[in-house]
Amino acid sequence: MLVRADLNVPLEDGKIADDTRIRAALPTLRWLLEHDARNVTVCSHLGRPKGPDPAFSVAPVREALTAAIGDDRLTVLENTRFNPGETKNDPSFARELADANDLFVEDAFGSVHRAHASTVGVAELLPAYAGLLLERELTELGKLLGDVERPFVLISGGAKVEDKLGVLGNLGGKADVVLVGGKMAEELREANPLPFDVVLPSDVVAASEFAEDADTRVVPYDDLPDGWLGLDIGPETRETFAQHIQAARTIFWNGPMGVFEWPRFAEGTEAIAQAVADADAFSVVGGADSARALQELGLADRVSWLSTGGGAALELLEGKDLPGVAVIPEA
Repeated sequence: MLVRADLNVPLEDGKIADDTRIRAALPTLRWLLEHDARNVTVCSHLGRPKGPDPAFSVAPVREALTAAIGDDRLTVLENTRFNPGETKNDPSFARELADANDLFVEDAFGSVHRAHASTVGVAELLPAYAGLLLERELTELGKLLGDVERPFVLISGGAKVEDKLGVLGNLGGKADVVLVGGKMAEELREANPLPFDVVLPSDVVAASEFAEDADTRVVPYDDLPDGWLGLDIGPETRETFAQHIQAARTIFWNGPMGVFEWPRFAEGTEAIAQAVADADAFSVVGGADSARALQELGLADRVSWLSTGGGAALELLEGKDLPGVAVIPEA
């Protein structure tokens, strides 16, 4: 068996900072081994290296995964992006991955929006099947595209504004309330391109400069001092957003409410995480920072589904076809 897993985990000083994706890969691998696979070979990318780079070696991931599985039939290949043919969907690299394997299992939901050799090319050479994680991701995220219980609250934040506009365009009109924080709020306030209303922050935690130790103050969002930056939603906005979330029956949240990696500007994101966890709703959360907030607060098991896919989840909810799914006959 060749399994394309999503082992693209964050590393800090060569150590795994968050093992969520490793743990998510385990059920499929264990199932295959328990059902008498002779060998299970796992491949994945890690980061965005331009070629072989020791800083992006999968060695720490391999160690963690093999320790969790405890079966010598498991092999973990080196970073697929060390080969330039990966991102080009090069047939020769796809053949190199496929050789000596009988079946291919696609379980890397976080990568199926990319037509790479390890996600698409291999599936064109071997009988291809969806893994347990991929199936669950498609099912849970797919619920948001059908009939949903209302009120439906969509929460969007983060810095990658262009990545979120498609989802807002596709789901925003369906949602009863759209809450927007982070850098997205700035751009939508200046030039709202959406054909429906959004709830923007009323106050922000402002900083004198983009620095973790900058001077801060809470100010109305429309009265930001010249040269100051809004790096988190303020207390009033947190309360307003929490009230909408509390009333929801369906929730999708993607993206932090500020510069979440700096503790001084994390309170808004943490407040949203707590509100989503407390809500009596079907709740789906995607995006690395949103997931990290839930994990760090011990709230990950209090949402209905915590997606492992960032861009893939957004593209699915935007209504786009995912190349790594389309190539699997029964997915």
